[in-house]
Amino acid sequence: MPNLYPTFTLPKIIIQNTEPSKRIYKPAPMFDYDSGDFVRDNAGRLVMADGKEAYIEWCLKQCVTERGTRLAYSDKIGVEIIAAFKDNESDPKAVQSAIEKTITEALMIHPATEYVRKFKFTWDGGSHLFVSFIVKGYDWEEETLTVTY
Repeated sequence: MPNLYPTFTLPKIIIQNTEPSKRIYKPAPMFDYDSGDFVRDNAGRLVMADGKEAYIEWCLKQCVTERGTRLAYSDKIGVEIIAAFKDNESDPKAVQSAIEKTITEALMIHPATEYVRKFKFTWDGGSHLFVSFIVKGYDWEEETLTVTY
């Protein structure tokens, strides 16, 4: 009678000693937020930003894109600034806390982001809010970014 519970030996798994994968910042076309277009040289060619500049541009783009308003982006892209102002209209500290939370969440989805901290808020007569913060990516020093809402 055949064995109802056959046994077999598992093959030995060989684990290769590999170094952790190095994060590589890829270059990307430079974007001018004032003109709303890509930066071009005198010959009309796109100017490429190095990896660090491209990452900083990505951070700024995250901070000025309202989450859920662009069909091309997933729901992980962008910040929820409108909700932060709407839900906490009467309390500036609550608005600042909500903005700090949404910016941190938006930037931490990138695997190259090490941390986001030291937020500073400057209210300009109620019409503008300037938000400065420090973002640190792997392999370089901290960068201070400023976004206007």
